[in-house]
Amino acid sequence: MSNEFAGKVSVVTGAAGGIGAAIAIELAERGSDVLVVDVIDGAGTVAAIAERTGGSVRARSEIVDIRDRQAVKHCIDCLVSDWGSLDVLVNNAGTAGRLSLEKMSDDVWARDLETNLTGTFLMTQSAVYPHMRDAGQGAIVNVSSISGIIGGANSGGDGAARTGPAYAASKGGVIAFTRWVAKEVGPLGVTCNTVAPGPVATPMTAGVPYPVDAQPIKRIGQPADIAQAVAFLASPGASYITGETLKVCGGTAIG
Repeated sequence: MSNEFAGKVSVVTGAAGGIGAAIAIELAERGSDVLVVDVIDGAGTVAAIAERTGGSVRARSEIVDIRDRQAVKHCIDCLVSDWGSLDVLVNNAGTAGRLSLEKMSDDVWARDLETNLTGTFLMTQSAVYPHMRDAGQGAIVNVSSISGIIGGANSGGDGAARTGPAYAASKGGVIAFTRWVAKEVGPLGVTCNTVAPGPVATPMTAGVPYPVDAQPIKRIGQPADIAQAVAFLASPGASYITGETLKVCGGTAIG
């Protein structure tokens, strides 16, 4: 366990499982206190943090719908009141419909856009204003996707297996939002970057075939691969990096 994030407070959304849980655990193992945010109970992630760190950092779980402005603001304000600061925000929560354009429904379109893009906006706004602004420092890392760059990861299956147009549009929006925010918050001492994962072995991708033989690195990604990239962009070592998109995809999205 390192002390790279000692004394820091991090918030990770969508952290009850999958990539989000891996990110929360990685930051905790590097010394950060961590708030686990999800629409379901993140007690399992909190327990894993306690086990991996020996209880040397604080960790707790909050059930929050990140599409709800008041719920987001209350969560962030209470955290800063209780723990004294908010140093790292990781916007990871997301949904991924796999409907084709022809079959896309209004409900699935709205769900993916509101969760992936609006949720990222609301969490970022509440974290920066006033908390990171007043502290004069902070790091925001948004989890987008190579789907937002290349228009959907090739699943190797039928068209319905590919993440749908709502997911691609929302994740492309996260990348554009990241660049805009980076220009806005840089003068405040805050960085904002995004990690764009390729196919990663999580419950969200379970049962979906991905042709890894076509990748330069011939394996599916693991949550830890993404967690380590996020931790780097949130770390002091990345303090002169902002507005960037780091593709973590085994070379799938090489330009």
